[in-house]
Amino acid sequence: MQQKVNKPIAKALTIAGSDSGGGAGIQADLKTFQELGVYGMSALTAVTAQNTLGVQAVYPLSPEAVTAQIHSVGSDIGVDAVKTGMLFSSEIILAVAEAIRDFGWSKLVVDPVMIAKGGSVLLQEEAIRALTQKLLPLTTVVTPNIPEAEKLTGIVIHHIADRQEAAKRLADLGAKYVIIKGGHDSGTEAIDLLYDGSHFTEMAGKRVNTEHTHGTGCTFSAVLTAGLAEGMIMENAMSRAKDFIQAAIEDGIQIGRGHGPTNHWAYGRGSMKVVT
Repeated sequence: MQQKVNKPIAKALTIAGSDSGGGAGIQADLKTFQELGVYGMSALTAVTAQNTLGVQAVYPLSPEAVTAQIHSVGSDIGVDAVKTGMLFSSEIILAVAEAIRDFGWSKLVVDPVMIAKGGSVLLQEEAIRALTQKLLPLTTVVTPNIPEAEKLTGIVIHHIADRQEAAKRLADLGAKYVIIKGGHDSGTEAIDLLYDGSHFTEMAGKRVNTEHTHGTGCTFSAVLTAGLAEGMIMENAMSRAKDFIQAAIEDGIQIGRGHGPTNHWAYGRGSMKVVT
């Protein structure tokens, strides 16, 4: 009888806010990790009361509580890759950056969550400086959408050349890779732009006419994080993230009366639309 060889389990940590509606944040990240066969762990930065209609309340945790969660995970289980989502305040960002430096984690995905789908502000204005100065220098890849890239760089983005310039500026702040997502752009395709510090790569997907896109940014960055935890190169991790999101949007589950969530199990299980 052939002896079974156990493959090491890839482990990913998400440091982000909780979404009570289950479409974004910690919940979206853990669903994504599970779908890809990566062991998911979490450190909550804030508890939100939200649903598809918007964010009704935000209750941030203390920086000490966030640090304690990170150290509990890092000192025992270990982390192959880590991602950040909603960090809310400069104090939390500084605590997260310090913990990442303490553990020497080198695979960091930063999703600079700033504004919820319904328009609620999820990152305080003074926290943007802490993010660019303290977190981006530690970052493997930062994944802003177009409005977030504009906020981080001060560039008004109309054309692909504007996105390229914004990507260069984000790389100058320390990120090894920059992915500026194209979901907020116009046209029949959603084009994501990857910058590796010297070259640009575009990945396009068919644009889907739907309001059910809540949590796409969280999910995209979670797929990237899972890929890095598994040892994938950036281009391959991004390609899978693009495919995962495309499937999740195309096979929407039509939940809620507002901006509903994407379908996290669509990529792994094929087309499984829920009939209501």
